[in-house]
Amino acid sequence: MDFDFSAILLALTVLFGVVWALDRLLFYKKRKARYDATGEEYQDPAPVDWARSLFPVIFVVLLLRSFVAEPFRIPSGSMMPTLDVGDFILVNKFAFGLRLPAFNNKIVSVGEPKRGDVVVFRFPGYLCRDESGNTIRSGDMTCADAHAPVASQNWIKRVVGMPGDTIEVHDSQVVINGKPVVDTQMGLFKGNPRRAEDNYLLYNGATVWSEQLGTVNHLIARMPSLQTPPIPNPRVPSLVPPNCYIVMGDDRENSEDSRWWGCMPEENLVGKAFMIWFSWKGLHTGAVDIHRIGTVIH
Repeated sequence: MDFDFSAILLALTVLFGVVWALDRLLFYKKRKARYDATGEEYQDPAPVDWARSLFPVIFVVLLLRSFVAEPFRIPSGSMMPTLDVGDFILVNKFAFGLRLPAFNNKIVSVGEPKRGDVVVFRFPGYLCRDESGNTIRSGDMTCADAHAPVASQNWIKRVVGMPGDTIEVHDSQVVINGKPVVDTQMGLFKGNPRRAEDNYLLYNGATVWSEQLGTVNHLIARMPSLQTPPIPNPRVPSLVPPNCYIVMGDDRENSEDSRWWGCMPEENLVGKAFMIWFSWKGLHTGAVDIHRIGTVIH
């Protein structure tokens, strides 16, 4: 989930607001006086009319997306079986505090993520070391270019490790503060082999498990034939730093998450996913999945 729509909305709001305000301060009175003197019906110039009409609309949309709820589309299978490719979800933007649109700086603290929450966040980049040996975030997974810019992308994962936790992960088995996370195998993954995402799990013999994270019981998929990095590893220590979270996808062997790039900083949080409002499976592989519409995300 490279397209910062919030930044575009903010830029348009500022542009239309400035055009409208400057016109009213500097040009409106003289222009209105000319129309009155000739007896013609008053009209704003087209650019000003557009700015006056669109500014309140875009401003309201910006406020709603920034502080209430924002829609996202799931682009990959990393959160299957909880979230499927083509699911359209709503994200609560004030669950973890109010943040400035586009800049994402927190201005009001409301709450913090809980273990098991499904969260949307700005991808922080990979943990690398620069020429001086300092740990920095890079957009290069191999760290060959430690100063490579990090792509501006929104990602979605589940919170597994909290600040101060000691986390160990081996072959999808999660151990938190010395206690294995309770999980129960439910059976084989069942899906539509015509869909690439489903076929990948079917081909690799995926099984579905029920996992208990804190108070949240949810489903995960496992593919034991595939390997993922354990925790701890050279990039990711067992101890979760302050103001940082270990996040993982529910499709455990098909998710690039904290096991690969480290903990997710609190400052990167966007919001908490809470509902599927639409689900599109593809024109030839199910079309609209009405059974998923309205599903509350756990």
